[in-house]
Amino acid sequence: MEVVTTGRVREAVPPAATDLVGALFVAEAARLVSLARFFVDDRTAAEDLVQEAFIRLARSSHRIRDEDRAAAYLRSIVINLARDHNRRGLVSLRHRPPAVPDEPSAEETASVRESRREVVEALRALPRRQRDCVALRYYLELGIDEIASTLGVSPNSVKTHLTRGLRSLAAQLEERR
Repeated sequence: MEVVTTGRVREAVPPAATDLVGALFVAEAARLVSLARFFVDDRTAAEDLVQEAFIRLARSSHRIRDEDRAAAYLRSIVINLARDHNRRGLVSLRHRPPAVPDEPSAEETASVRESRREVVEALRALPRRQRDCVALRYYLELGIDEIASTLGVSPNSVKTHLTRGLRSLAAQLEERR
């Protein structure tokens, strides 16, 4: 049995849960940090949110009946933690720092940054459900059923939010040009 320390509380985690959490960490951690970066600007904060998500998963792993759904559960934890983080006002949502490219020219870098900034600003301006669906679909490349499972909504609801979100994004980006 492994012991997880959260604050002042020490909790025993069963070996099966440790194996599940470890396997999910290897498979999903980097993608979850990338997902969190859509919601928070600070990479360190995104990493902390993902770490907290894994701790929460380990603590509640005894409630997971279907291990195939654990990744979706973990993604929903990350999204909720990111929302809470932003709600507390700890981070500005004005822009998202771009990823470090492979040394393009200064002109290319400026153009890509401006385009990315516009897209992220437009994405952040969408209503919450639309933003969540678009980010999960086009950034993490999840299918409709996986998004529905992650967000706890029906597949038809995901399709509706995606359609409306993409329409709104297109309109916002067209206005800026």
